[in-house]
Amino acid sequence: MTTTTTATTTGRRTPTTADAPVLPIATGAQTLAGLGRALRAHPADCVLAFVLTAFASAGAVAVPLLLGRLVDTVRAGRPDLVPLLLLTAAGVVSGAVFTALAQRATDRLGARIAADLRDRVLVRALGIESRVLERVGSGDISSRVTEDVENFVEAVPLAATVFSAVITILISTAGFATLDWRLALAFTVVFPVYWLSLRAYLPKAGPLYAAERRAAAARGQVVLESLHGLPTVHAYDMADLQTRRVADASGRTLTAGLRAARLFIWFTKSMNAAEALGLSVILLVGYLLVHGGAVTVGDVTAAALLFHRLFDPLGTVLLSFDDVQRAGAALARIVGVTLIPTPPPRPSRPHDGPVAVTAHGLRHSYDDHHEVLHGIDLHVPAGTSLAVVGTSGAGKTTLAGILAGAFPASLGRTTLTDVRGSTSVDDLDQAQVRDWVGMVSQETHVFAGTLRDDVTFAAPTSTDEQVEAALRTVGAATWVAALPDGLDTVVGAGEHPLTAAQVQQLALARLLLRDPPVVVLDEATAEAGSSGARDLEEAAAALVAGRTAIVVAHRLTQARACDRIAVMADGRIEELGTHDELLALGGRYAELWRAWSRRY
Repeated sequence: MTTTTTATTTGRRTPTTADAPVLPIATGAQTLAGLGRALRAHPADCVLAFVLTAFASAGAVAVPLLLGRLVDTVRAGRPDLVPLLLLTAAGVVSGAVFTALAQRATDRLGARIAADLRDRVLVRALGIESRVLERVGSGDISSRVTEDVENFVEAVPLAATVFSAVITILISTAGFATLDWRLALAFTVVFPVYWLSLRAYLPKAGPLYAAERRAAAARGQVVLESLHGLPTVHAYDMADLQTRRVADASGRTLTAGLRAARLFIWFTKSMNAAEALGLSVILLVGYLLVHGGAVTVGDVTAAALLFHRLFDPLGTVLLSFDDVQRAGAALARIVGVTLIPTPPPRPSRPHDGPVAVTAHGLRHSYDDHHEVLHGIDLHVPAGTSLAVVGTSGAGKTTLAGILAGAFPASLGRTTLTDVRGSTSVDDLDQAQVRDWVGMVSQETHVFAGTLRDDVTFAAPTSTDEQVEAALRTVGAATWVAALPDGLDTVVGAGEHPLTAAQVQQLALARLLLRDPPVVVLDEATAEAGSSGARDLEEAAAALVAGRTAIVVAHRLTQARACDRIAVMADGRIEELGTHDELLALGGRYAELWRAWSRRY
């Protein structure tokens, strides 16, 4: 990883939807273990939610039993009707009070669990190594920390309801046992129907919802590719093609969702059939038992009301399997992020003085088949600047990313050498590499917040004086002073707009505040256009001064200002030397310079 001021730090080829591997997805056991850890973090809330829910369920079950006694009392003409009415009213009130308290307790527990999971996945996502992001692209991780987390959070209130329903079912079953064992046996006729329905539903539902989440992640990747590459899409008139790609991805997501919906509709119909069957059997058995004098009308009334009372909790539990499957698929993807291996801690190695950069036999492939770098050997002495030029696809951005430590080469290594000796980039952890090497690419990002927050993002302890000095160095002081609120002006999406050149100046100022001994600029002045190019070149030159610098140059005037120039073609360095040396050589650089001079 490297000090970066961009949304995508490497400017690398983004894996396409078809070939991008996905991040790990937790197994069922791993998902339950993750949920269990979240529950164990709040033991008091768990106990309180359980106790209140049990009391609420007991109050709810007591009412049908008391109503059954009322029926028998009225039929028998006994005088104890008023006490039973008062008890029934007390059961209704206590059930309502405890239900409200239980709902509040379970909602609070669920909200805390959701917050813990959200924090854990976000922290882990922010710590994912760039090499992992290189393989999977941004669509998968983006959908996990947004859509999947949101799906799980939305299911948390349902979890509280399901928990209450389960307790109610258990206590209601015990209530059946107090009436007559044959009525309880009649009640159980619904369970084979439920079991058969679930047996048919569950094995299909999980894969269908997982497929829906994968399709949504793939759709997100296509949309992100289209938005991030919008200038290229317009430049090559690819809008229709990208629209079809987005439509195809959306169609696959819709198809996956409809398959899951059709299965769920069948499941609900099976449940309705089970409810009708169960109530019919209870009434039939009750009629026979009353006719035979084995039970009272009140007993049958209580049994029918108990079963009817179970419609809601049974339906909640069984219908929730749809949401549970959906939330489970989301939770498995969330927990999967936390399962990404964390790199082992490495010994601290702070830099000391100027730093040289050396590439040893660098080879790289994004797909393990087609190499984009072929054995690059390169040395950039401490305090000197190297420009890297070449046509599009030559491998410049890939080389810059590897030299910056943004991601490792498939083969070979990069070493950093200061007065204390050499160290491999692979031997430094992400935070240490950020201290050694900073990178700015043309794909810059404006963070939401004040301009001060944006500039100090990589160096949050910077004072206003340091911020203003950095802005002056990169030539941004004048336009910043003209902003409505100066450094307190809110920028970012929907706020005060900034030009492409201004955004690049902010990126350079961020890196200047970070103050690494090595800087890598990957076409950091390319987005300005001709009007702001000179200002950005001067800003980049101010940043490079006194540091070791690798500059992927979009403009050859910027390359000419560097100490040496490397000309790349087809993943190889074909020419290396000063501007004058390469012109005298009369090779590829000389051709590029002549073409540049005629154009500008």
